[in-house]
Amino acid sequence: MPTTKSRLNLSLPENMETILAKLARRDSVPRAAKAVELLRVAMELEEDIVFSKLAELRDTKKAKFLTHEEVWG
Repeated sequence: MPTTKSRLNLSLPENMETILAKLARRDSVPRAAKAVELLRVAMELEEDIVFSKLAELRDTKKAKFLTHEEVWG
């Protein structure tokens, strides 16, 4: 059965493979599903870091604050 998901072949160091296997076993999911979940969380953290840096750049004494109504109408 074809899938719409793209495949990614990874080579993991032994210690990462061991940890991934233990986490997958703990959560009763396949290793691939656990890897996808961990990758999703890591990407969200990276996104948060980027937005945090952007917010820090915009947070100046001259910054103009807008109300919810001004922003969202």
